[in-house]
Amino acid sequence: MGNVRGTRTLNSKWDFKRIVAIFVLMAIFVVSVCFIRFGLVEKSESSATSHFVRATVSQLIQDNTQKDENTEGILRGSQEVIVQISSGPFKGKKYQTTNYLSALFNINAQEGTRVIVRLDPQSDGYSAFIYSYDRTGILLVMFGVFALSLILIGRSKGAMALVSLIFTLFAIVSILFPLLEYGFPAIPATILIVFYTTVFTFVLIDGINKKTISGALGTLAGVLIASIFAAFAGFISHISGFQTNEAEELLLIGTDHGMKISGLFTAGILIASLGAVMDVAMSIASAVHELHEVNDQMSAMELFRSGMNIGRDAMGTMANTLILAFAGSSFTLLLLIYYYNIGFTQLINTDMVAREVIQGLSGSIGIVLTVPIVAFLSATIETYKRER
Repeated sequence: MGNVRGTRTLNSKWDFKRIVAIFVLMAIFVVSVCFIRFGLVEKSESSATSHFVRATVSQLIQDNTQKDENTEGILRGSQEVIVQISSGPFKGKKYQTTNYLSALFNINAQEGTRVIVRLDPQSDGYSAFIYSYDRTGILLVMFGVFALSLILIGRSKGAMALVSLIFTLFAIVSILFPLLEYGFPAIPATILIVFYTTVFTFVLIDGINKKTISGALGTLAGVLIASIFAAFAGFISHISGFQTNEAEELLLIGTDHGMKISGLFTAGILIASLGAVMDVAMSIASAVHELHEVNDQMSAMELFRSGMNIGRDAMGTMANTLILAFAGSSFTLLLLIYYYNIGFTQLINTDMVAREVIQGLSGSIGIVLTVPIVAFLSATIETYKRER
């Protein structure tokens, strides 16, 4: 009975620490957002700009489209339509517009079709242009299915995982992006966000304990290793953020605020590899913790060996996952390369291909080296008091 009571007391102690830690982390988030919102971001004067609103095609006046058999039957031509705005300050208003269809821009605006409309200011009002299909509903449904599945299967931990995911996205958009826009060094700023969101995720999902401490430290180490390798590889191969398609536009937008483009390449790898490294780190830390709970007489070396055995199984699949994720995001590019039968020398020295290779390999190296780091940290932390 004494052991049971002791365990309950310890759990209560950890629960209190968990609440305090979450409160502190949330306070840091609020203070950071307030600083950025009111102390960093410059207030711009309001001016007439384009508006993107939801709308429905209420009438198809004229349809001059026909199927192009050379492009798999895709419609080409133009349509004269009337759209009725269904959201925003222009709700209820109707606009007539010409909708042009091509192979790349292809929105078949039939009556009842839900679309997104861009309203551009003119001297006598606004002109409307069909921008895209309205995909809001289907995307929200997909997210709802994902969230429901996560909660039903993962229960409380699934719900906490969902909260941590949303929080991480908010931290990136609300803190990291403004810092980058206003000239803060990309790599240090991203490392801070990675460390902060990693700690928040582990504390929220599992509280403060030996397992989460090992997992968080291992995650940070793995991501740092991936970024160091990427930065070094990018330096010696002359790959940086300037080789991206968006670099020129970012330079134009960020010139007034001092945005630095050079570190964005490594910063992106930090964010991209975070999830996979966190997964491997937590899997090993959790497994070593459970082994120690089952047999608390296992030595640190025995726990380390067990963690390495588990990690070897995980690293292969996770490394494949990361590399295939990068390859999947560039699938059409790879298909185009295959179609043109580009030689190896030209292929490997193309900026875009070199960038993707460095991204995939850097993240995978981070995963591989996370395994021994977390195995060592977990074995050491789990047996620390006993071996003293």
